[in-house]
Amino acid sequence: MQQKITALTVQKRNPQRVNVYLDGEFAFGLSRIVAAWLEIGQELSPEKIESLKTEEQREAALQQAIKYLSYRPRSSEEVRRNLQKHDYPEALIEATVDRLQQNGLLDDRKFARLWIENRSEFRPRGRRALEYELRKRGVPDAIIQQTLDQELTDEEQLALKVAQKYLRKLNHLSQLEFQRKLGAYLARRGFSYETAAPVIDKLWTETQQPDAESEFNEYDNEVYR
Repeated sequence: MQQKITALTVQKRNPQRVNVYLDGEFAFGLSRIVAAWLEIGQELSPEKIESLKTEEQREAALQQAIKYLSYRPRSSEEVRRNLQKHDYPEALIEATVDRLQQNGLLDDRKFARLWIENRSEFRPRGRRALEYELRKRGVPDAIIQQTLDQELTDEEQLALKVAQKYLRKLNHLSQLEFQRKLGAYLARRGFSYETAAPVIDKLWTETQQPDAESEFNEYDNEVYR
């Protein structure tokens, strides 16, 4: 049975939504973009009403995803998880993610690259830490490895940058304690033993007076085991 639109009113609390009245009674709310083509006096079939509600849900899911993306770049999996939290159906979630990917608003390769660049600039991390962070955000492993190979071209130099900022806490330590503390620090930031070892040796040498003798020759790498 056809129902006639008798009123279209903008919601007071949310001017981006419209209340739709059919045959004199409130029927449902729609976003303005979905309700844009409706007009008073128009008749709607049950199928058309259902189609409007479906389109409204699609638009709501899209707007939720766009809002979530507005705070910072996200991976595809992060957007999926966010939409799941808002109880959208799985089929709609996948359709929304696909729509965002096709429009260039979701790109896991770009996300991984930006994540690594941001970390390297502001909070440097080694390969292991970056792998963990990107996996936690649902980036496919193949993309992680390829992006790290392309972007993390000089991990030793990055480790040196991290270590130099920590040096002030290592004054007056023996060689063994210096190696242990700096090694543990670099390990916590995801740098492997192979990357950290030459950095530690270099900085120990640089911090010593030319005539200073090392107290120890042992290099303790237990923190990497």
